[in-house]
Amino acid sequence: MLHVGAEYVSFMALIGSLYVVSGGIHITVKGEATPLANVMFLLVGAVVANVLGTTGASMLLIRPWLRMNKYRLTAHHVVFFIFLVSNVGGCLTPIGDPPLFLGYLKGIPFWWVAKHCWPMWVLGVGLLLALFYVLDRRNYLRAPAAVRERLAEPGDVWRFQGLGNLVFLAIILGAVFLEHPPLLREGIMAAAAVASYRLTRKSVHEANQFNFHPIQEVAILFIGIFATMMPALDWLQVHARELGTPTPGLFYWAAGALSSVLDNAPTYLSFLSAEMGLFLPPDQVATALAVLQGGGAAGTTPEFVQQTLAALAQYFPAEFAAHETTAEHLQLSMLLAQPAYNRFVVALSVGAVFLGPAPTLGTARTSW
Repeated sequence: MLHVGAEYVSFMALIGSLYVVSGGIHITVKGEATPLANVMFLLVGAVVANVLGTTGASMLLIRPWLRMNKYRLTAHHVVFFIFLVSNVGGCLTPIGDPPLFLGYLKGIPFWWVAKHCWPMWVLGVGLLLALFYVLDRRNYLRAPAAVRERLAEPGDVWRFQGLGNLVFLAIILGAVFLEHPPLLREGIMAAAAVASYRLTRKSVHEANQFNFHPIQEVAILFIGIFATMMPALDWLQVHARELGTPTPGLFYWAAGALSSVLDNAPTYLSFLSAEMGLFLPPDQVATALAVLQGGGAAGTTPEFVQQTLAALAQYFPAEFAAHETTAEHLQLSMLLAQPAYNRFVVALSVGAVFLGPAPTLGTARTSW
């Protein structure tokens, strides 16, 4: 309970601080929203989502996006914004999407996601932008040129207010990498959020229509999720081997389907626990743990234990050197040390992030 509680505090500290800081930056956009300009805006939004998180990027960019397209706003403008900025775009870093940050809290290295998921990100974002361009060009050409000239604001003007909050954003991003002592990371994030809120001019918050209601709802929702997912995670890890021999494709579609009707954060953790139970036999975990605790020589141990020790030294160098590795670190190292198992973690990560924006109760609605 204490461990899960600590994860919840870390999770909300990141989500909440990014939400507050992004709410202190206001973007004014003027000019005609051509299809190419819209594509570039969405591409930038997809990249920004990896820095501000999908919630923060949505908060920052949704109003400029709606203003840009005000004279020809249709459903596809909103839908593709949710696809690209509120979900798919945040697949490259743990900051980008809530399930990836939970994986980071569990011990998956920060840059592991970008290293293994960037081809899927490029393909997914590229296909969505190409499809959007086709739809948006058809919509753009429907409006007569005279109407476009009359309603579109002349001249491309981008004006930014509250850029001082970039300093607080940098502080938050730097704090992500702090793991010791406990609660230091969360304290720095909270302090940066408070300072940002206090120092941001009221006019900027009013322009963004900023309030705390969305983040309050997220906090209430996720405290229920974190509390109720514990028995499910334990059961999956114990009984996962009864699932047979699933493929990465099954993990991708199953994680995506559940993410679209529940939420991708608990779905991600559930399937990560299932992968640990499925691929890490208890006897192998016990053997690796005995070698680790006994300090056995790597040359006299099985190959999988040698790979696990090498992964521990690579992914958790400080804990490994100080002999402070936990059972969770050991399990993740065993999972990440096997290239064949990496495909399952990649499938889970991409499925949970990419398929969340289905038109139900998934993370697209939460981010929105």
